[in-house]
Amino acid sequence: MRPSWSALESLLCGAFAGAVAKTVIAPLDRTKIIFQVSSKRFSAKEAFRVIYSTYIEGGLFSLWRGNSATMVRVMPYAAIQFCSHEQYKRLLGSCYGFQGKALPPYPRFLAGSLAGTTAAMLTYPLDMVRARMAVTAREMYSNIMHVFVRISQEEGVRTLYRGFTPTILGVIPYAGITFFTYETLKKLHSEKTKRSQPYPYERLAFGACAGLIGQSASYPLDVVRRRMQTAGVTGSSYSTILGTMREIVTHEGVIRGLYKGLSMNWVKGPVAVGISFTTFDITHNLLLKLHQMGNFIH
Repeated sequence: MRPSWSALESLLCGAFAGAVAKTVIAPLDRTKIIFQVSSKRFSAKEAFRVIYSTYIEGGLFSLWRGNSATMVRVMPYAAIQFCSHEQYKRLLGSCYGFQGKALPPYPRFLAGSLAGTTAAMLTYPLDMVRARMAVTAREMYSNIMHVFVRISQEEGVRTLYRGFTPTILGVIPYAGITFFTYETLKKLHSEKTKRSQPYPYERLAFGACAGLIGQSASYPLDVVRRRMQTAGVTGSSYSTILGTMREIVTHEGVIRGLYKGLSMNWVKGPVAVGISFTTFDITHNLLLKLHQMGNFIH
């Protein structure tokens, strides 16, 4: 298969996988962000109360507020991440002499980290917009372009990159561990069962494990990132990573502050990652078969 077609396939499948996964867990994601950016104590009861009050005040679709911004961000993010992961695997495979085979542990982790970093760098302002829309009323920001324009005019263009450093610091272990875990589980499964491709439910389980481990490892930086992104609307002065961490720990503690909402992440994170990896693999394999069928007919 030509590399250009392979890259296009990865982009399309990655975009679709990201869109499906994020739409499924959007209400939980929005609720998690609301807790992350406030000093409100997290509990399952409080999370349900936030979801219910959001539904009562704004209707069912208000639970998906900001999802349009999520789609605008996550589709290119997931497309770039999955596509670059395939390219980094090929590049590192040729460097380490493992072309066409499963990579050893270190380059397997490195390929995931580089893929996540590449995607985050190219799509970060969209993540800022998504966070702002999630924690504000419709009257403040009516649509995606309104968020961009208002932030640029009132807070400066540099604000669109506030929280960028903790994002990258969090993405490196998160993407590295997530892709590493998923690829490792698939490799071990293949060696044990002698089947080249896992069943969909097995992919889902592998993705869930990968998401659980990856998100737990990088969660405090995710909280810091959200606080810095929404400082302009919450009236807080979060400007540096260490300063933000210090303020959170001082006022809310380590567990209730830096790990606030982690239990919700243990629900939504594995589901999202599992759906994302499974959707990508299935659609990628389907496109591959269709492409091969087309070559055979011609």
